[in-house]
Amino acid sequence: MHEVFFNLAERLGVIVTLAFFLSKTKLFGNILNQQLNIIQKIGLIIGGGLFGILGTYWGIPIKGAIANSRVIGPAIVGIIGGPYIGLLAGFIAGFHRALLGGFTAVACGISTTVEGLIAGLVAKKFSDKKFKWYFGILTGMSIEMLQMIIILNLAKPFKDALDLVEVIGIPMIVINGIGIGIFLLILESVVEEKKKIGAVFAAKALHIANETLPILREGLTVETAKKVAEIILNKTDADAVAITDRNSVLSYTGCGNHKEIIKKAIEDQEMLRTLEKGDICTVSKKENNKGDGKDNNLTTAIICPLFIKNNLIGTLQLFYNRFMQLNEFTTTFVKGLSQLISTQLEIAALEKQTKLLTKAELKALQAQINPHFLLNSLNCIVALCRIDPDKARELIIKLSEYFRRNLREWDPLIPLSEELENVNLYLTFEKARFSDKLHIEFDINNETTTIKVPPFSVETLVENAIKHGLLPKKGGTLQIKASKNGHKVVIEVADNGIGINGNTKDGVGLTNLKERLKNLFGEEGELVITPNEKGGTIARLIIPITH
Repeated sequence: MHEVFFNLAERLGVIVTLAFFLSKTKLFGNILNQQLNIIQKIGLIIGGGLFGILGTYWGIPIKGAIANSRVIGPAIVGIIGGPYIGLLAGFIAGFHRALLGGFTAVACGISTTVEGLIAGLVAKKFSDKKFKWYFGILTGMSIEMLQMIIILNLAKPFKDALDLVEVIGIPMIVINGIGIGIFLLILESVVEEKKKIGAVFAAKALHIANETLPILREGLTVETAKKVAEIILNKTDADAVAITDRNSVLSYTGCGNHKEIIKKAIEDQEMLRTLEKGDICTVSKKENNKGDGKDNNLTTAIICPLFIKNNLIGTLQLFYNRFMQLNEFTTTFVKGLSQLISTQLEIAALEKQTKLLTKAELKALQAQINPHFLLNSLNCIVALCRIDPDKARELIIKLSEYFRRNLREWDPLIPLSEELENVNLYLTFEKARFSDKLHIEFDINNETTTIKVPPFSVETLVENAIKHGLLPKKGGTLQIKASKNGHKVVIEVADNGIGINGNTKDGVGLTNLKERLKNLFGEEGELVITPNEKGGTIARLIIPITH
């Protein structure tokens, strides 16, 4: 028994070494990713069967039978590929063993087939542990015990079978169980290695994305493409990086000259169709050294699409030295990087649209205010020309200043102090219209004057209060307050006019202001209009404090 034990252990060492090299192949990479197609499944069945046959030939003849490691191949493929693959691989190895003859031929043939099936079934039930080494040892020992039982029941004469099992039973149960455990330990290490490499590439992609985000907020231009390409070149193993739009090269940085490949990515219709589907392209090209002292060995390019709203707007191209072996991690990393850049470009496009929309809404508000305000102001000036020419002249100057400010290009947000200047100019004409019947009260906290607010936001509330609250009463009091409340500023415009009722609908100005608040601040910007306890209306503008 001891001799059998040590001989099996010696042969197991060779099998495990072979298993180590097999674990580095692309087939095993796909197996571990659970991405088997029908061809790979067939290859796994044949490979497991041949591994079992090798175990038979590598076995030790003893008492008309063979002490062997035949079970390792079918059991392993059953564990990692499923019960049917284990069954078929076991059948191949078992059928071969049956053809060799001997009084255990049929028993060994059946047992090998059953062992492959059972290994797959057990692994399916305990799928979360199937790559654990201890699972392999326990499974291997269990199915080898089953093989001994089958030999005792089917092999004749029974006495010879019993003598055989007494000699080979413990060595085969122990050695083959350990062999399957070692094999799974190798596979487990491959899985962990892939996870670590994947984590490194993921961290690298996120780091690049973090650096390129503020740059790509400006969109894809020659300047931004140059900066992004330099960041990618410095943070990756690529020897050159190119970024293009649909028509031209925006940036190329690194060594080598690859105009042909870059041009192909822009003009080749077949490649463009591939890129439009979201797939990547790899292009290889041989370069000749011309003795110019430069590295001209860049022969492999990974070309990835850049999208905005599912529309192909350009490409990201990374070039690698021909001596560098590209693998799935590199291609997946480059593809993921292009997707991150596409997302950043889409966000930049959305931000640009939001700014344009805000400007359009502001123009619409200005267009709505100007005619109405101009008519009232001119009527007031005409009335003053006879009774108070100096006051009329002052109002004409103020009106000119008001419209000069009104027609300028405003930023989406301006300091509250500047907005209050607009309000004061507007109130100059309203006080002239109401004479001494309009009273204005300001209560502005000094801490709020630098806080940014949308232009014409407070003015809109003031105009609304006068037009709909105080004008019907032919006068009254208007209060304008501003204070900080945590990370927000609350601007309050209160009047003691006729008040509001439940059927009152927002006018163009208020509707426009609400839309601007939503576009600028999302849910944090609010406009709340409530009845005033003292009579009239209170409009509260609640804006998050931005810096």
